[in-house]
Amino acid sequence: MNRIKLLDILRGFAIIGTLGTNIWLFAHLGNLEAIFPDPSLHWWSSLDSIISTIVMFLVNGKFLGMLTIMFGVGLEMKRRKADRLGTAWPGIYLWTSFLLLVDGLLHYFLVMQFDILMSYAVTAIIVSFVVNRTRKTIIRVMLFTGIVHSFMVISAFALITLANASVSTGDAFKSVIALFQTGTWFEQIGYRFEAFWMYRFESIAILPMNLFLFLCGVLLFRSGAFAADTNGQAIRRKMLRWGLGLGIPLNMLIFVPGLSFDIPVRYLFAPVLSLGYIAIIAKVMELSRCGWLLSRLEEVGKTALSCYMLQNILASVIFYGWGFGVGATSGSSLFTFFMWGLISALMMVFAHLWLRKFTVGPIEWAWRRLSDLPADRKRSLSG
Repeated sequence: MNRIKLLDILRGFAIIGTLGTNIWLFAHLGNLEAIFPDPSLHWWSSLDSIISTIVMFLVNGKFLGMLTIMFGVGLEMKRRKADRLGTAWPGIYLWTSFLLLVDGLLHYFLVMQFDILMSYAVTAIIVSFVVNRTRKTIIRVMLFTGIVHSFMVISAFALITLANASVSTGDAFKSVIALFQTGTWFEQIGYRFEAFWMYRFESIAILPMNLFLFLCGVLLFRSGAFAADTNGQAIRRKMLRWGLGLGIPLNMLIFVPGLSFDIPVRYLFAPVLSLGYIAIIAKVMELSRCGWLLSRLEEVGKTALSCYMLQNILASVIFYGWGFGVGATSGSSLFTFFMWGLISALMMVFAHLWLRKFTVGPIEWAWRRLSDLPADRKRSLSG
């Protein structure tokens, strides 16, 4: 199956967008208040707060939702390839999902404690056994996981609201901030070992959401939502109307003072706006606008896993104490926003230069080679 340009552009956009959330965690040295601020503090109280709140409105959870949908699309494309080749499904896909789990585990310990790849790997394994079922079964699974996820998010929001608490407190993260400000790389790795289950809680808790969005990606691809024909355009117009018409007002709840709407916005309402973002990007591509930028995003999308790793490594070097230690000296939202742009530009340069010499990214190449190991071993034994 030939690559679909729109999907590569969407992947690239999602990769850069996830950095738009993670960059605040790097800049604030792991303090979760960077994305879950204290509701008692008004967002309009300072220029920094205004900037960070607007950025969170635009990015927090939206690109995570888009990336999750794209993983579902990728799974469906791999299933179709297996059908064309006449190979068993899920078969080798289970091995590649296990490799993603290992990749995420290494990324968690060595680079970033907020890694999402492990959660995606577990989700992929579960979904691989669902996609060959009937459409009715897939929709039932989506309804079940959607209801479970919604209940969990609403319950968390209600408990936090009733307790008149925030998601995190500065005092609770003082030791974490100090570690990432002055600690060595090995000390940070040790901390991630000690706090493994605390930082994996989100990855486990969002499994129902991941299952829902993976299957959403599967059904969108099957419906032709990413095709360039009139049917695809009609589906994307619906995604635009519903995604923006419903997603914008729901996500604007983040501006309501005194309540921790950050939880339902990130985990419940953001994926709705993700659908609108997908439709907007597709429309820009249809109109042949921003051609240079779309080409750079396409290249990032083709090297998505490598760029995901690279952006977090660069952010670690820039912000953590064992690197340049910028996170210890600058709390400016404008500076954080600038660093997001700088790292994004560096990723684009890397992807562009790399793809001039190679067809896939370095991590993608290694992943493919490892994915082929079972088949290579089988051929060597049969030979």
